[in-house]
Amino acid sequence: MSYARRQALIVRDGREGDSPVQTTNLFLPFLARHGFDVLVEDCLEVYEDKKLLAETDLVVQCWPGGDITPKESAGLRAAVQGGTGLAGWHAGLVDTFSEDLDYQLLVGGRFQLDPSETGRRRVRLAAERADHPVITGLRDFDTRTERYWALNDPLIDVLATITFDGDESRPGASTVPAVWTRTWGRGRVFASTLGCRPDDFDTPQVRALTERGMLWASR
Repeated sequence: MSYARRQALIVRDGREGDSPVQTTNLFLPFLARHGFDVLVEDCLEVYEDKKLLAETDLVVQCWPGGDITPKESAGLRAAVQGGTGLAGWHAGLVDTFSEDLDYQLLVGGRFQLDPSETGRRRVRLAAERADHPVITGLRDFDTRTERYWALNDPLIDVLATITFDGDESRPGASTVPAVWTRTWGRGRVFASTLGCRPDDFDTPQVRALTERGMLWASR
């Protein structure tokens, strides 16, 4: 199958422990197969390039931790407002630029804590959104990836959740978003808290919903 050519921009760097290069490399062949010309940048200054971003159909960000300047943040938000898609996962999208509230609102959520619970955990897909192209045909699944407790904008479209057990501070279990989408002006945003390490994407459902999320977000 042939696809009309589109432009994807991968912006990656940050904490090496979160494998920004290794995880984004997993998806380079997928993007190429789906008609994207891919540009990879290792600096946030690219968000100040209005012309480039206006010509970009999809930004895939994997930048765990760090800071973003007001100009860089404004450039990214303006691009998404104008129709450029934004997609990312785990720390590279949800646990970064902690001082920038405008960025967090764009993404629709921010990392708050990662309880030190081990073992496989259940990811439950939102039954009421079963027809969403990111999760259609998929079923609930288990994963060992680090689980993020995220604080979220109520206007996001939650596609999957993870439940945290109660403890001495919280007497009951709590269910929080793990995968969501949102619109921002004419643009779309896909966010997943799953995918800390490359082998997390060996879980077929994690790989599938991430790939679908990028396609959904793209212009």
